[in-house]
Amino acid sequence: MRHTIKKSLQQALRIDRAVRMVWKSAPGWTLVNTILVVVQGLLPLAALYLIKLIVDAVAAGIAHPGESSLFSQVLPLILLAGGIALIGAICRSLSELTAEAQAMVVTDDVSDILHEKSIAVDLSYYEDPQYYDSLHRAQREAPYRPMHIVNGLVQIGQNGLALIGIVGLLFAFNWVIGLILFAVALPGALARFIYSRKLYGFEQNQTETERQAAYYHLMLTDSDHAKEVRLFNTGPVFWQRFRDLRQQLRAGRLSISRRRSLSDLMAQALATIAIFSTFAFIVSQAITAKITLGALVMYYQGFQSGLGFLQSILRNLAGLYEDNLFLTNFYQFLELSPKIQSPSHPLPLPAKAEHGICFEGVSFSYPSSGANVLSEIDLELKPDQVIALVGENGAGKTTLIKLLCRLYDPTEGKITIEGIDLRQLNPERLRQEISVLFQDYVHYYLSAKENIWLGNVEKNPDEDQIINAAVKSGADPIIRGLPNGYDTMLGYQFQSGQELSIGEWQKVALARTFLRDSRIIVLDEPTSSIDPLAEAELFRQFRSLIKGRSAILISHRFSTVQMADYIYVLDKGKIIERGTHQTLLDLNGRYALLYKSQANYYQ
Repeated sequence: MRHTIKKSLQQALRIDRAVRMVWKSAPGWTLVNTILVVVQGLLPLAALYLIKLIVDAVAAGIAHPGESSLFSQVLPLILLAGGIALIGAICRSLSELTAEAQAMVVTDDVSDILHEKSIAVDLSYYEDPQYYDSLHRAQREAPYRPMHIVNGLVQIGQNGLALIGIVGLLFAFNWVIGLILFAVALPGALARFIYSRKLYGFEQNQTETERQAAYYHLMLTDSDHAKEVRLFNTGPVFWQRFRDLRQQLRAGRLSISRRRSLSDLMAQALATIAIFSTFAFIVSQAITAKITLGALVMYYQGFQSGLGFLQSILRNLAGLYEDNLFLTNFYQFLELSPKIQSPSHPLPLPAKAEHGICFEGVSFSYPSSGANVLSEIDLELKPDQVIALVGENGAGKTTLIKLLCRLYDPTEGKITIEGIDLRQLNPERLRQEISVLFQDYVHYYLSAKENIWLGNVEKNPDEDQIINAAVKSGADPIIRGLPNGYDTMLGYQFQSGQELSIGEWQKVALARTFLRDSRIIVLDEPTSSIDPLAEAELFRQFRSLIKGRSAILISHRFSTVQMADYIYVLDKGKIIERGTHQTLLDLNGRYALLYKSQANYYQ
């Protein structure tokens, strides 16, 4: 037990990583801040000594009122004290400026780290609730906790320098007062350590509750939910749930804050008793002429200031403990490692497509589930061939595409391209050869030109290529009809934005797919929102549009599917039928049943 506590404290007080992060982000501002700390740490001791000299000089003047030269002796001390106060004010202003600039740089740098890590981790993390807890904690704590730690260290350094001088002064006067100084400050600091740990435990346990509240907030304020919230009058329901969750979180935090405040009050009461008891002792020493009036003022203010400095140091130590506890959330997020790794020596992909794609005995289950989503899949996509994947929702069609793009690796079996196992290729290089339009494509609130260019950011945003891709998808006349053509901002999120219909958005997304020079094109329900005439025109010239590339079609529309060279029928993660459209109709199996069920509606 003792070893566990010791290890926990060591981990919690490891502040070197945060300091290195801040130094790396803003070395210049950090250096300036350190110099200002040293200066501000020495000023209080000098001010105390000057007060003693001034008070003693004034007392001497009162005792000898006829000596006019005494004021001329005091005046330089007053001017010097004023100069020190002015230097202190300048240093405080500069410290505020440097701290603000430093915080801005560090916050932006931490955001960069978060974004880089979010891009690097695998898709599997985005399908795991624990990842969202980790991401939420990292996003909540990381932008400001490192600066809290550095500012805490700055305050400890500044107060520590002042405290050393004052403690030396008090111990020279009476060592008991020096010990009282430390004894009085410890209870408050201990309470803060205890409640920092309690707060950390509460926040860890309530992360999902916090995310649920954020989700209800999103549904109440986001445009994607606005229509249904009003149509079904779900706003009051989500609003009440948000309020209930926030009340639950608020009650827990206030409970901890109340107990911590009570502990602080008791500690402050003890400190007040100690201050005035010490003051009484110092006054008794002055009355008996054991110390001068100036010394009385100096020792009393020294004890009071020293206690303040020590309490501040201990509070900052408790703050460091709390900050570092919460910053472990950020470190844990950074320690997430992608499972899809590029081999140390990736094989080159042959420039010419000769063998195509081959799935050999491929099975797969998602990390969060033990059940197979795909089982013993054998599938082939030859160069220049168009195949179709057919099956009910949940049959595994989209999962198969995720494996092809190596967003996941198969649990069993292998996938090859031109005879090379995908795991022997650089994933980024592989994905450049595959252009995919998923069913849940993204609406980018950017210009129409950028919406299409995002299909291949390796290219310069060449207008002719973008227009060519839009012509292929049928988006060109839509975009030309917008107020600023291809420079029009899409969506209502930003000023001067123009919203598109669902079918128009799908044509823009399809143009994104056509822009990439890939050997394989994958279309997952590519015309689900497009009108029948546009769909017929698209597939009438589909072969010329893909320009000899291989293609995979996923669709519930059999008017689309029947144009494929070869069709695979999936059911519960297995291929149950395969063949051409006519072969499968003649087989009179699952495909024929699905086809006839849909065809009946048109007869």
